[in-house]
Amino acid sequence: MAAKMSLFVLASLLLLAVRVMTRLSLSLSLSSRSLACPGLCEVRCSKHSRPNHCHRVCQTCCRRCRCVPPGTAGNREMCGVCYTNMTTHRNATKCP
Repeated sequence: MAAKMSLFVLASLLLLAVRVMTRLSLSLSLSSRSLACPGLCEVRCSKHSRPNHCHRVCQTCCRRCRCVPPGTAGNREMCGVCYTNMTTHRNATKCP
């Protein structure tokens, strides 16, 4: 009986973890009608050496690609080709 109860609790926790992860990933790659670019870019640029510049560029990338990678750096591949291949006029990567 205790084994069944432990298995039930473990399965419930696993289901809860999956739901939380799904909501987290959806919040980072929402559709254009509900994407909160300013808030997501605020997090993305919080540790940048030029936060105002980063925030402005991030919002441009967010509007065009409808995605902002998680964290303050890296993870660019999570937003796909649009985000990773966008460049400036000088052919440098645009999106932070």
